[in-house]
Amino acid sequence: MTPRISSDRIVMGAAALPEPEREWLAEAERLPIESVWQGGHVLPPTYTGETITRLALMAAWTERLRVGTSVLVLPLYNPVMVAKQLADIDSRSGGRLSVGLGVGGEFAKEFEAVGVDIKQRGARTDEAIAVLRQLWTGRRVSHHGRFFHFDDVEMHPVEEPSAGRPLMHDGGPPLLISGRKDLAMRRAARLGDGWMPYLVSPRAYARSVEVIRKEAAEAGRDLGGFEWAMYAYCSIRADGDRARSDVRQFLGSAYGDKPQELLDRIAPSGTPGEVAERLQEYADAGVRHFIVSPAAHRDTLEVVRLAALEVLPQLVTR
Repeated sequence: MTPRISSDRIVMGAAALPEPEREWLAEAERLPIESVWQGGHVLPPTYTGETITRLALMAAWTERLRVGTSVLVLPLYNPVMVAKQLADIDSRSGGRLSVGLGVGGEFAKEFEAVGVDIKQRGARTDEAIAVLRQLWTGRRVSHHGRFFHFDDVEMHPVEEPSAGRPLMHDGGPPLLISGRKDLAMRRAARLGDGWMPYLVSPRAYARSVEVIRKEAAEAGRDLGGFEWAMYAYCSIRADGDRARSDVRQFLGSAYGDKPQELLDRIAPSGTPGEVAERLQEYADAGVRHFIVSPAAHRDTLEVVRLAALEVLPQLVTR
């Protein structure tokens, strides 16, 4: 079973973009990275996959790497169904699953289509997390909340064939909370096993660490083993100008036009040396697990390769 990332070292993961592909993942497994991640919406505006489907493909097409969701928009799903799906994937992968989750909200129509009030997405997420935790105990449980109700049920993850028994994490896979707002930080402090924001500056990440630690202390919660991750949109090329052009074009289409000054703060780009300097600022702010998401429409494996082989060795904890 894959251990969680230690806070005394810096590691790297990668988003398997644009879609999980067997050959891409095979190449990624040869690199000194720890994990691969994918997200997805139920009704995205583009021809892209859904989170659980992509996750299952990544689990099937890898052997060593942790596989994770970045992110699962949890309020779109019935938590009983998703608890079983995630437990089965975790077990069949030998306990290699991590679950990044968030509340979403970018696409209001998908909430409407699945019958979920978008204004309730935060409350539904909090209750859904509680349901996941209950079902992953392996005990017979009941739940009567604001949104979900069941009595006397017991969830059994599928057995891993070579072991003849389930191999999922005890108590279920770790839950890494994503987002950028204080509500998400408080959710991470109270309910999460880790924090995985995106499109934030080093200063904003450092502030999030302070907020989470303060909230956890007020709740009497020990953050030992808590995972400090970041989903880092970036492009790394031998030609730094090409990398900066990658980010402008990619984030311009994905998140709307943003000024170059802002992109430089939230999406590192450039040569390996330039990006290493920027990621070190995040490491100094507290990041220990960088999930490199290639902000590029082509040659995404090259970005991951340069990140793993040329950027990661330059990063230090201090």
